[in-house]
Amino acid sequence: MKLIQNCSHPITISRLVEDLRQLGLGSADTVLIHSSLSALGWVVGGAQAVVEALCQVVLPQGTLVMPTHSSQFTEPRHWQNPPVPQSWWETIRDHVPAYDPHLTPTCGMGAIVECFRHVPKVFRSSHPTLSFAAVGPLAQTILRDHVLEDGLGEFSPLGALARLDAKVLLLGVGFDSCTMLHLAEAKAEYKDKGRILQGSAIIRDGQRQWVAYYEQNYNSDDFFECGEAFLQAGHARTATVGQGRTHLFSARALLEFAVPWFEENRNSMSLDSTP
Repeated sequence: MKLIQNCSHPITISRLVEDLRQLGLGSADTVLIHSSLSALGWVVGGAQAVVEALCQVVLPQGTLVMPTHSSQFTEPRHWQNPPVPQSWWETIRDHVPAYDPHLTPTCGMGAIVECFRHVPKVFRSSHPTLSFAAVGPLAQTILRDHVLEDGLGEFSPLGALARLDAKVLLLGVGFDSCTMLHLAEAKAEYKDKGRILQGSAIIRDGQRQWVAYYEQNYNSDDFFECGEAFLQAGHARTATVGQGRTHLFSARALLEFAVPWFEENRNSMSLDSTP
């Protein structure tokens, strides 16, 4: 009801298509998308309408990519929302289903992402917790080399997108939702850069196995600040899509800005916190 009250008119597919094109999204683009359905206003058709609008603008010449993460398939000792008793950990490790790119749902990624992964001819990468989905001529190129360790690092779909100089679309969301900044922090050198022991159930040699692997201890606390500095430097196009503030920019430009930004600001934070 509140969403309807805050909208002067319903948002249609044609309106979304027009807004996206005016922002600069093109028919041959390769684009990584982060999104919020509610931020766009009251959309006629909901998540499906947003996905169809994106497909109309970019496909068939371009490639759409979205993160399809499944944090419910991670090491239970790290769970916080909510935490589970330590006495449950081993049972969870022994019985959680193995990741299946076709079956495993996303977790906390939003309605648009969950709808997108069901689009015909969408492919999904092999990482059990940090997967990405893509459709278009470059989909398999982007997804095929997704290593288990450091799943948001250089040898992930993020790294492939950066090498292709893909665009990034923040559709009604801010930089705190931008996974490309995780690649930037993976590439940056700064103090107290930690790693954690992660775990997931996967299919290996035809059998379900629980496997342990190391992952960078990613930290998005300063992503908003980094993103605002990036915007102030004039590296992105910003407009309203539907009713949502939206940013479009080059993945490579973001990395070139964010890597030194993290190195300067996170090292300064470490120095400031030294007793």
